[in-house]
Amino acid sequence: MTTRFLFSRWSGFVPVAMSLAALGVLGLALATGANEHSDEGTFTHLWQLLIFGQIPIVGGFVFRWVPIAPPSGLLVLASQLGAALLALMPVYLLHL
Repeated sequence: MTTRFLFSRWSGFVPVAMSLAALGVLGLALATGANEHSDEGTFTHLWQLLIFGQIPIVGGFVFRWVPIAPPSGLLVLASQLGAALLALMPVYLLHL
């Protein structure tokens, strides 16, 4: 199985899309100044749902595809984890 095939499966591309959407939510929150509130707002809850909602999807991907195609599966898993770290990095660096 190729990496392209695994990315075409929903469990391959949905976590990456969710991470990029979470990054977009952060950008929108920063652009609108919504991060200045002391209480957690809609942007924060949406970001949390997008980040933590992908955990079961990635787990399902690992149990389904990595044993069948280890090299391609691990490459897709690495891209999923990289996208998640990209969405987590601004929160850590900007103390949001």
